[in-house]
Amino acid sequence: MAHAAPFVPRHIGPNESDTAEILQILGYESAQALAESAIPASIAQKGEIGLPDALSEQDTLAALRAFADKNVQKKQLIGNGYYDTITPAVIRRNVTENPGWYTAYTPYQPEISQGRLEALLNFQTAVQDLTGLPIAGASLLDEATAVAEAVQLMARGNAKAFKKGGVVLLDNALHQQSVTVTLARAEAAEIPVELVEITDDFDFSAYENLVGVVLSNPGSTGRVRDLTPLIAAAKESATLVTVACDLMAQVLLTSPGSQGADIAVGSAQRFGVPLFFGGPHAAFMSCTNALERKLPGRIVGVSKDAEGAPAYRLALQTREQHIRREKATSNICTAQALLAVMAGFYAVWHGPDGLREIATDIHGRAVSLAVALSEAGLTLAHDTFFDTVTVQVSSADDIIAAAADAGYNLRRVNAEFVGISVGESTTDADIAELVKVISGKSASVDSSDFDATSGPLGEAELLRTDAILTHPVFHSVSSETQMMRYLRKLADRDLALDRTMIPLGSCTMKLNSAISMEPITWPGFAGIHPHAPAEQAQGWLDLIKDLEERLEKITGYAKVSVQPNAGSQGEFAGLLAIHRYHLSRGDDQRDIVLIPASAHGTNAASAALAGLKVVAVKNGEEGSVDLDDLDAKLEKYGPQTAAIMITYPSTHGVFEEHVRQVCEKVHAAGGQVYIDGANLNALVGLAQPGEFGGDVSHLNLHKTFTIPHGGGGPGVGPVCVAEHLIPFLPADPSAELPEGEDDYTSGQPVSAARYGSAGVLPITWAYIALMGDEGLTEASRMALVTANYISHQLQDHYPTLYKGDSGLVAHECILDLRELTKLSRITAADVAKRLMDYGFHAPTLAFPVPGTLMVEPTESEDKAELDRFIEAMISVRREIQDVIDGKVSAEDSVLRHAPFTAYSVTRDDFEEAVSGGHFTRTQAAFPVDGLRTTKYFVPVRRIDDAYGDRNLVCSCPPLEAFDIES
Repeated sequence: MAHAAPFVPRHIGPNESDTAEILQILGYESAQALAESAIPASIAQKGEIGLPDALSEQDTLAALRAFADKNVQKKQLIGNGYYDTITPAVIRRNVTENPGWYTAYTPYQPEISQGRLEALLNFQTAVQDLTGLPIAGASLLDEATAVAEAVQLMARGNAKAFKKGGVVLLDNALHQQSVTVTLARAEAAEIPVELVEITDDFDFSAYENLVGVVLSNPGSTGRVRDLTPLIAAAKESATLVTVACDLMAQVLLTSPGSQGADIAVGSAQRFGVPLFFGGPHAAFMSCTNALERKLPGRIVGVSKDAEGAPAYRLALQTREQHIRREKATSNICTAQALLAVMAGFYAVWHGPDGLREIATDIHGRAVSLAVALSEAGLTLAHDTFFDTVTVQVSSADDIIAAAADAGYNLRRVNAEFVGISVGESTTDADIAELVKVISGKSASVDSSDFDATSGPLGEAELLRTDAILTHPVFHSVSSETQMMRYLRKLADRDLALDRTMIPLGSCTMKLNSAISMEPITWPGFAGIHPHAPAEQAQGWLDLIKDLEERLEKITGYAKVSVQPNAGSQGEFAGLLAIHRYHLSRGDDQRDIVLIPASAHGTNAASAALAGLKVVAVKNGEEGSVDLDDLDAKLEKYGPQTAAIMITYPSTHGVFEEHVRQVCEKVHAAGGQVYIDGANLNALVGLAQPGEFGGDVSHLNLHKTFTIPHGGGGPGVGPVCVAEHLIPFLPADPSAELPEGEDDYTSGQPVSAARYGSAGVLPITWAYIALMGDEGLTEASRMALVTANYISHQLQDHYPTLYKGDSGLVAHECILDLRELTKLSRITAADVAKRLMDYGFHAPTLAFPVPGTLMVEPTESEDKAELDRFIEAMISVRREIQDVIDGKVSAEDSVLRHAPFTAYSVTRDDFEEAVSGGHFTRTQAAFPVDGLRTTKYFVPVRRIDDAYGDRNLVCSCPPLEAFDIES
């Protein structure tokens, strides 16, 4: 075995001597002793996890290479929602593989997120231009769930028809995974949906109170048509219309917006994002202005900062499900930010001319293929298409096998038709070879002079005539040097994990090791189509099976599915399994979920979206579930109780002593126990949810298991279940749903791909393999140690709101600022902004208790970084004391004016324009000595949130639109 330094001490921040010093301060002999004191003995894990021995870094890479080598790489021409694309090397190396981009957190603190917010605004602007609609979001999870979200959006936007029992029509030309996922979501949300063939002369008037229509253009088998008359006919029935479209096709095709659509959805995968065996890929949604405030997911908006400079932020955040809880209308918690960033930069890199050239080449080769097949005497399914040619053959299976032998994967549409979806890397030689394989005849192919206007789309007048990507950002790059510097400039505006600790409670922003990240862009993983034959994806299937089994051992559950591609999706999948389990037993009255008041807002939202009702359970003063109130709720709702949702350790940052009692009480009432795995970073190797009472949990691989957050996605939220719930795990989205309205004997799909965002699973596999049993367990112990160290060191400055019976917190602590706010009028938000001047991302603000900060240092932060954070918090406390002592008013304090840009503290009129004479430049910029050589300056001052919501601008703006006082 190759020699390598152990990985565990590279992952865990404090070294042996620093750990000993921390433990001495806390009064414990070892991390194990502290963990045993913190965790209730009633749930403590007996014995080891039982994983294979830890591997060295070299052996881990070798094992992953063996998995990748089992996958067979072909030219992927299957299509069906996933297409061959080329990731520009400048983007792969400077974004996808750059921790400055992939370790960033969701941009809830916009002043330190301006780089990725601008990148996401590029994405939104490109989507708006290409779909012809004025508002676009900052990405959704995948195309199938985006279609499902569009159905729910139409139900909200056409509420009158929906309330009257109206129906939504789905075009059967949609991809199968979009149909199955949408039908499953609609059933849970009780939205009537019908799958129909929407022909050009379809009679919409036959439907009373029509809520909405979802069309597909191109259709799944490639057909492109003019939707203008069809949409106009639908609008006569006062309905809303969604068009599922292809972003690359929209470079050439007339836009959905110009044809009258209200909503456009699709996937941005072919804008430079690898196939990744199904994900992660950024979906998109755009809409009319009338629907902008109902749009699901996140929207990047433009506002202004304290000096009037333009600044980006997430707009209309009150729509997000963690705020709206059971009133939420969307199940989107995490998005696919990193992948949307890649797609947006793909548009910047190529610009409108480059995109037209790529789209024209793709279409030209598809036309060459169609012409050659027609001349060979074969029949085409459609005359007008963009990239997908569907052709009738004598035996689809024989042709697909022959094509695979020649190095090409094609799509089996049915026994007589095959589909060929031309990709960005397809060549004329490939087309000639495909013609020979399919028709048995040779053809000469030269598409170099192809002119789309004289092709079938041009002859059918389906080509767009308006300009695309007109904003200067899409015309600003003509060399790689420029692109490289643009990417660096935006990364420098952000504060990510590569610069500083991100101490966010419940978000576990810990090391995403380079060794774990390295394999995800290997062609053997990244180049496999999710619908490739199983024998070509054996490496993927083996890795996924092995990972699921490791997660089963870690959690104590019987079975795991990695299909959910976000934590919110994992919640939804778990609740859907519980709901369908009850229905399969005839317990259709069990429709209530008990949720502690302290729980993540996503819990309540997911319950509502799974067709369940929410009843809150009180928390006691110590932060645990109030057993008396639980008893009262079970007495009242027992026969109706479907489940309880528990976050463990609790969102209050403590290990609840009576968690087993809670589980037993709910089980006795006939309910199921859902244990939210968001805080599993405090449990791995120490306690197993599946052993101490859980029937189902979701995990967050982008938290506990080191998949990076990527600025707000990718995420993976596997769902873990006990034996009796295995039949209700997520189903294959590419398969048709079981027939029969009352068939509740199986699960339903929740994501577009069978294995969700498989492309990032090697990261978690590598992390678990590198750490092994003892490494994972020690990581959990050290997460407890570092959180208790911060709580202890700050106890004289900010009291910790909740502690366990042992006086310890779990892996996070809630710092209570409410009394300080009463005395000073300095808020937790003021402290969050001020911490930026110290070079820190703020802790979790005002959750789960308003007026507090929740801190989670993780096990990966070294003692020096922990001490730097402690020093910053104590320094801020002194600044608050100056306000309390009357030395300065809250309005004039350095805290209320924070954060400060480099320009603001160097301008000639600093005292007049910025400080008012109440604090110095040094106080503003360098409040502690350590910042003098490591200073990070925010690019903008404090952002005006209200202005951005009142004046909603969600595309790249001209700078002259702002009144910039400076």
